[in-house]
Amino acid sequence: MPRTLDGQVTMEKTPSYFVTREAPRRIHSMSPATKLIVVVRNPVTRAISDYAQTLSKTPGLPSFRALAFRRGLGPVDTAWSAVRIGLYAQHLDNWLHYFPLSHFLFVSGERLVSDPAGELGRVQDFLGLRRVVTDKHFYFNATKGFPCLKKAQGSGRPRCLGKSKGRPHPRVPEAVIQRLKAFYRPFNRKFYQMTGQDFGWD
Repeated sequence: MPRTLDGQVTMEKTPSYFVTREAPRRIHSMSPATKLIVVVRNPVTRAISDYAQTLSKTPGLPSFRALAFRRGLGPVDTAWSAVRIGLYAQHLDNWLHYFPLSHFLFVSGERLVSDPAGELGRVQDFLGLRRVVTDKHFYFNATKGFPCLKKAQGSGRPRCLGKSKGRPHPRVPEAVIQRLKAFYRPFNRKFYQMTGQDFGWD
């Protein structure tokens, strides 16, 4: 990571930090003052999205149902990473051994789509930055189903996430979705309690 000078903010990101067991200890040993931004979304939707991403790269993958459950509609298979990642309360518990809750900002993935300027306003406040990014910087791309960036003055080409983002999700039987919702519900509620935020997934 580059050296941060006075007046600068150095940012680094990866989806795997939050779920990697060793990451909190290593980051704390590098800088215990680090601020942490965690973007979360409904774990059921997130698991299906993860599956869609993998399916696009690995045709012939078993069905979502076959991977999510052992023996048909038996117990949820928490060994499958697409399911395990959504156990946010467990991952946060690991981080709270190293960082106080005040070092975290939890961003709603759903609100990032419905109100990107509002969520990024919270990010800018959390980082102690002047609110430069506003609603003027976004427009909703109906084809992809999420907002894209544009220059506030309207000049220059808008920027959207790549082709791998916004792809249609595979159809998952309602029984599978309901089973997963029931599975995640206690973990979600614990996460709401830990963060002081209700993300409205239940």
